[in-house]
Amino acid sequence: MRDQSPGGGLPADREEPVGAPVVRADPAITGERAAEAVGFDPDDPESVADAAETVSAFAQNTVGAEDNVYMLRGAAACAALVRGVGSYKAAAERTDGVASIAFIRKWARVHDLPQSIRRHVARGHIAPTAAKHIARVPGEARFTLAWATIDSDLTVREVRAIASEVNDGADPLDALQSYGVTSGRLTLDVPPELYNELRRRSSVENRAPGDVVAEALTDYFEEPSER
Repeated sequence: MRDQSPGGGLPADREEPVGAPVVRADPAITGERAAEAVGFDPDDPESVADAAETVSAFAQNTVGAEDNVYMLRGAAACAALVRGVGSYKAAAERTDGVASIAFIRKWARVHDLPQSIRRHVARGHIAPTAAKHIARVPGEARFTLAWATIDSDLTVREVRAIASEVNDGADPLDALQSYGVTSGRLTLDVPPELYNELRRRSSVENRAPGDVVAEALTDYFEEPSER
């Protein structure tokens, strides 16, 4: 599924059903573990009960502490539990106080991140603890911070600090710049023949290679239905 709305914007929230193991059940991401993916249905009382048990175990850190996929499962359980019982307070009560309201809220927000970001969490490119801070920022700033986390190898502490600056009103690009990160800078490998043609064309047209690539990508993304 593309993280793109009909109007061409980037939806910064989850588009799939709450609790559905969309990323966790994808063999391209989790391999053989995809068959073991557990979903949670907030409209099914039994599934909500399972979610409450999962959240309790997750909050106690009994298993899977270093497992990104397990942590995504815990986030899904948090979100489904909240949706099933109607509030963060009621969700915490269903865990007999084992999981706090703040804990459930933070991880439910991770579940609410768009699929393109959650896939990088599952792959291990973004630490789940960093994803919690990415989920704190609104709108497309989530993408800006997520891709910077990957491309610039930001630490969890740096992600947390940048997210706080953004929430305090700082422009996301300025907040990244203060940590030496320039958004939009990416190293790519392309076939030698394309690289040669890119260099040749940008030279003949007196343009920077990045400008030529940006124009080509703009044309490509304007007609996604034909891809």
